[in-house]
Amino acid sequence: EVQLQASGGGLVQTGGSLRLSCVASGYNFDDYAIGWFRQAPGKEREGVSCISSKYSMTFTSESVKGRFTLSNDNAKNTVYLQMDNLKPEDTAVYYCAARIFCTRAFMSPMQTPPNFWGRGTQVTVSS
Repeated sequence: EVQLQASGGGLVQTGGSLRLSCVASGYNFDDYAIGWFRQAPGKEREGVSCISSKYSMTFTSESVKGRFTLSNDNAKNTVYLQMDNLKPEDTAVYYCAARIFCTRAFMSPMQTPPNFWGRGTQVTVSS
């Protein structure tokens, strides 16, 4: 069974940092890109960033460039999202998901749904 487990959320002050983890199981980790998405209350889910080790592809949304960084640890089937200089507008439930390719299209989940979703982890940034 394919599973994606997101963790690492919490409450931080503006300017603080968090590192989210997405641990994958049930498939060949290298065959799929991992993307991070977020959904704030009353808002649509939006793409944040993705990475594909197999195809050497990465994408990061304009809203988080320079602040969020993805990294892979293939030995642990894990993708990390390092979030620095957090802002209140970053407050959301963060989800990880898997799809074959990491492209801009992957970051539009309504148009190009991921193959697999994980459960979200809450990130709250206080003013």
